[in-house]
Amino acid sequence: MRIFATTSLCLFLMVSGCASLQPIPNVETIAEPFAEMEEKRGAYALSGEGLPDSWPDVSPEANAARLALLTSLKDELRTLPRAGLSEDEQLNIEILDTIVGDRISRARFDEARLPFSGDSGFHTSILFQIANARLNSYEDAEATIRLIEGIPAYLEQHKANMRRGIETGVTAHKDPLNTLLRALEKMDVESPALSQLYTQFESKPPRLDQEKWNKIDGDARAAISTALGAFKDMYRFLNEEYAPQVRTQAGIVDHPQAKAYYKTLVAFHTTLDSITPEEVHELGLSEVTRIRSEMDAIIEEVEFDGSFAEFLDFLRSDEQFYAKTPAELMGHAARMAKDLDFKMAAYFKNLPRLPYGVEPVPDAIAPGYTTGRYVSGDIETGKAGAYWVNTYALDQRPLYELPALTAHEGVPGHHHQISVARELQDVPEFRRRYYATAFGEGWGLYSEALAEEMGLYKTPYEQFGRLSYEMWRACRLVADTGLHWYGWSREEAEACFK
Repeated sequence: MRIFATTSLCLFLMVSGCASLQPIPNVETIAEPFAEMEEKRGAYALSGEGLPDSWPDVSPEANAARLALLTSLKDELRTLPRAGLSEDEQLNIEILDTIVGDRISRARFDEARLPFSGDSGFHTSILFQIANARLNSYEDAEATIRLIEGIPAYLEQHKANMRRGIETGVTAHKDPLNTLLRALEKMDVESPALSQLYTQFESKPPRLDQEKWNKIDGDARAAISTALGAFKDMYRFLNEEYAPQVRTQAGIVDHPQAKAYYKTLVAFHTTLDSITPEEVHELGLSEVTRIRSEMDAIIEEVEFDGSFAEFLDFLRSDEQFYAKTPAELMGHAARMAKDLDFKMAAYFKNLPRLPYGVEPVPDAIAPGYTTGRYVSGDIETGKAGAYWVNTYALDQRPLYELPALTAHEGVPGHHHQISVARELQDVPEFRRRYYATAFGEGWGLYSEALAEEMGLYKTPYEQFGRLSYEMWRACRLVADTGLHWYGWSREEAEACFK
């Protein structure tokens, strides 16, 4: 795929022979180079829609080229005539302007220097991409193998970016690094066939003959063997060269551009340029107070004889609240998901065509991963959505929290919201894919509350689990601003959660 060197408006001006015949530019034509850039960097594949042609170029030169394109698009959006546009057309402009503006704002901070966090990064994106492969043809298999063959070069680019981070004082804290190292250790397997990169090649598609499949299998194993070597090399780099340079502060207050960077991230996730970190912090504190009072009411309802701390200890230690096996946990999650599916038609007129399933978080990333997550699918490529449930460390996956998690990640939560958006008609592609944190996670929170009306919560303990998730988010507002704005230690941030 090629990237436009100029924007579509500039192309119109160059090729048009008569100004009077020039079509009036609109947001769809301006968005074309943006869509091509997104496809090139693999954003669509990460959203569940097939494989990219190659891994995205994350070099400083490529990032600079993307920034130049985004800046040009921003300028063009300012020139669009808005008089007489419908509300929908104006919304298209506003959304693209927001997306482009956010990208430009964050590009100033060269985020490529730190390509991983506590639960995601370059390693999870690789696993996601390969997991999205659907080997329905010989060509599909070859494309997947080519992508696996590109992993070593892709890792080398990230390594170069992290070395630039070491030179400029932008490195991770030891905690997310240790999580990443554990994930890479789990990827170190004895043979390619044991790697999660091989999962899609484990069974031959019916359409392919055995002789062709034997060649595919051999090529896949060879490519995976080389990729595993590259992951080992990345592990050595992180453990020997990067680890001694990690930042000692848990937050980003010792980042060279800490204040400006954090303000940018607050604006990005809230979509509110006016809100301050101080206001976010105070909102979190007030929510902690509100939710705590509702928790106390449930403790009184179940007639627990003890303090709040003792009740929490009871919830964390009583065997009745925990699955004994991964299969048991998955069974509970699947049943709750199906119960919610059954109620959806009574609450929503428009339901997505795309189904979803319940799957465990892949073993290679489970130790540092969240309790659950939604992974988008694509009806065109025959890939259902997935509600991922983490079956690692069962003593940290209480069953009383599972109803809220299921409603949030599946339906009426992320699967419903994201799939309906993807199936919208007569809107630009960027709008179908736009995910604003405040809205997307707000919808998830709303879904947890709606699930109460849908009859999902059967016991006061499950209601307490729903409030636990609300409290978790409120504490995140307090702890996040505490760490990154006020310079708290990890212990101070943990105090809220405890």
